[in-house]
Amino acid sequence: MSNETLFTEAVTHFPGGVSSPVRAFKSVGGTPKFFKRAWEAWFEDEDGRTFLDLCMSWGPLILGHAHPDVLSAVAEAMQEGLSFGAPSRRELALARRIKAMVPHVEKMRFVSSGTEAVMSALRAARGFTKRDRILKFEGCYHGHSDALLVKAGSGLATFGEPTSAGVPKSFADLTLVVSLDDAEGLEKAFAKYGAELAAAIIEPVPANNGLLVQDQSFLTRLRELCTKYGTVLIFDEVISGFRVAPGGAAQRLGITPDLVTFGKIIGGGMPVGLYGGRKDIMGVVSPDGPVYQAGTLSGNPVAMAAGLATLERLTPALYAELDAKAERWAKAFERIPGLHAPHFGSLVWPLFQSGVKRADRVESGAIVQFNRMHKLLLDQGVYLPPSGYEVAFLSIAHGDRELAHFEKAVEAIQPSFQPAQ
Repeated sequence: MSNETLFTEAVTHFPGGVSSPVRAFKSVGGTPKFFKRAWEAWFEDEDGRTFLDLCMSWGPLILGHAHPDVLSAVAEAMQEGLSFGAPSRRELALARRIKAMVPHVEKMRFVSSGTEAVMSALRAARGFTKRDRILKFEGCYHGHSDALLVKAGSGLATFGEPTSAGVPKSFADLTLVVSLDDAEGLEKAFAKYGAELAAAIIEPVPANNGLLVQDQSFLTRLRELCTKYGTVLIFDEVISGFRVAPGGAAQRLGITPDLVTFGKIIGGGMPVGLYGGRKDIMGVVSPDGPVYQAGTLSGNPVAMAAGLATLERLTPALYAELDAKAERWAKAFERIPGLHAPHFGSLVWPLFQSGVKRADRVESGAIVQFNRMHKLLLDQGVYLPPSGYEVAFLSIAHGDRELAHFEKAVEAIQPSFQPAQ
């Protein structure tokens, strides 16, 4: 069946025809691609066309699609059972590996998604501090739990306003919102509300509303303020965790959070999440403490096997290789007139604008140009995330052949972006 036929049926089953909004291609236009099969850095759609994949399931596939070692580990685990709802040796093996790579994770709890990890980390922080209010940063995405689907109100540091229907205003009233790259707003927020804040949560490498890399001083000051006021600092490393360094952004930046959330790569392509950190904070989590959190599929043995097989292959040499790849791919992107490609680790953000550190500073014209580029590259067999606010993900499978394919596609679309004479 064709993409068009499948999508026509899909809209009768799912809102927008999809199971996650951005997949619907509403931003970029056209019909979503239905993946039929994928391997290394490539996939084939239901129309039989082959595409170079620069989305890579939104980040988990740092080794590429269908890596043989991951498939072998999954197959072995499946023979022993798909789900136990009970402890297994595989979650212990993955936990040992994570603690070896991220020493500040003293205790942890596996869950089934990044959203669940963040929601649970915030609950633990509230239980530990016995405070209710939290601080987030506009331009960071932490999943779709109610308290985090908020934007800043008026003023430098205000409690949030819901950004989604169905989120009660009372939930947003407990969430303080400061803009990224706003040192003044950060200081005022803590000066006024620091003693009431259970947690401050941030993507240390904001990568879900554009790649909004912050100045080191901003994150360092956040750490200092959290320590001063007894506020739990949570790094949301669902994207950056095991993506930018063996110990995630915390290692690369030299800043240690109190709690951290992981997802994506720790599941090797299977659904998984994790929250963890200081053992005294994690000590409030049930059954050790009064903060309740549970999950039928938490620690799923198949996901644990896929995650361990992935993490075992993440070496310092691999990260150096990925950094070098990002440099080359960014330069290839920037052959398109007017395009800039900031990058951090193996994350690359193609944007027709430079120097952006806040999502609200992205110009509408830059997104219009991205949408044009997305369609033109798709026609050339290159699949980018279908939104100008999303980053491209590289993997070890993006080698010389893949770069050559991409450079040829860029060469083909360059004339469409030449300035008018």
